[in-house]
Amino acid sequence: MTATDHPQRNDDTGLRLTLLGSGNAGGVPLYGCRCAACERARRDPRFIRRPATALVEGGGTRLLIDAGLVDLVARFEAGSLNAILLTHFHVDHVQGLFPLRWGQVEAVPVWSPPDPEGCADLYKHPGILDFHHPEPFVPLTIGALTVTAVPLRHSKMTYGYCLQTGSTKLAYLTDTVGLPPATRDFLQGWHPDGIVLDCCHPPQEEPPRNHNDVCTALESADAIGANRVIITHISHELDLWLMEGKEEFPSHIHVGHDGLVLSAIRRDMGVSA
Repeated sequence: MTATDHPQRNDDTGLRLTLLGSGNAGGVPLYGCRCAACERARRDPRFIRRPATALVEGGGTRLLIDAGLVDLVARFEAGSLNAILLTHFHVDHVQGLFPLRWGQVEAVPVWSPPDPEGCADLYKHPGILDFHHPEPFVPLTIGALTVTAVPLRHSKMTYGYCLQTGSTKLAYLTDTVGLPPATRDFLQGWHPDGIVLDCCHPPQEEPPRNHNDVCTALESADAIGANRVIITHISHELDLWLMEGKEEFPSHIHVGHDGLVLSAIRRDMGVSA
């Protein structure tokens, strides 16, 4: 299985998640930064990190998680997405919706936390965007997939999403610092095969705010007990820390990158570069 910049339809009965973007709000390379990680990304596009966005496919159903990429209208043909799942309304997670909303196609369901502020005028002028708000911990059926929203810990009302088809389960958990107790308990009982987890910062001396550092990410991953963990929402500081090789992640934890594919077919999970 290989990754592409324009993923095609997937009709398998299992799940496939593609990281279309794996970076934090500033991305990599960061504007004006001359650190080794940013210079590497300028030399080699394989190390560019766009805003954290993912495509989930299973049983002919295609869901977009977040809309941070500004070129969504070029990436996805009209009618090719069954729904969009928003983790929250920070600009780097919704900016691709601003041009998409003016499309001349059928309404696109958008599931999001019930944040009364939203972002700018998306609520006032939604265009083709049809906003809905899932109830936390209550399963929702979208096509062939079952989706369950779980609250996360962030500066704005934020949901993670638990995705299931058949017996295969994946959890997408960004942006967050640690996990609320109710979400941690739910995930421990839900037993995901794999998780995509926020890990924005290298280890911090002070407790991090709004996003996991390596320490809080590892604590959350251990608490959930997933067999496969992909970290995302990565900053240039974390890339630099990884380049310096100060510490290695456990073997079941993988550093995400733009274009990475996490496949989960009959619980036999694999990662493709």
